Amino acid sequence: MASLDEQMQKDSAEIFKLDDQKSKSVAELGRSAKNLAAEIAKTEQLLKDQKQKLRKITEEQIPEALTSLGMASFTMVDGSQISIEKFYSASIPKDREAECFDYLREKGLDDIIKNLVSVKFGRGEDELAERLKKVLSDENFLFDEKQSVHPKTLGATVKEQVELGNEFDLQLFNGYIGQRAVIKT
Repeated sequence: MASLDEQMQKDSAEIFKLDDQKSKSVAELGRSAKNLAAEIAKTEQLLKDQKQKLRKITEEQIPEALTSLGMASFTMVDGSQISIEKFYSASIPKDREAECFDYLREKGLDDIIKNLVSVKFGRGEDELAERLKKVLSDENFLFDEKQSVHPKTLGATVKEQVELGNEFDLQLFNGYIGQRAVIKT
């Protein structure tokens, strides 16, 4: 019959053995997660790079090649058709938001500006929040205001203004008008 001390040592060794197996399993899972995260980051960067390459081919190289040949479209041997379409792009730089919004207002285009007003309340302030919804302007609460223009809306507005012959400051909005190859199969 084993002494109490011998039994405790035997039990202790078994506990450490189990803990060691569990920790090896956790370590393996941790390595797998770490490797997978690195692989995902690498794949996302590859996708970003591939999209940039595709943009360069479709927005620069193909339009330049067709233009140099005096062609507006091209049919490939497999029947795919390449044609050139005009597109409009613009964005509002963070450091020039106020200037851009003022410009849109001055041009009478303020209807594309979206406003978001938010107020943060703490726990138990539901009643106060309901009251504020009704009388926000009369209560002098501090609040954050966010203005934005959806990128597609801004692009459509740029297109409309340019095609109507109205002046529009493309430089202010990091805007440009380009051509893009569209390949239909």
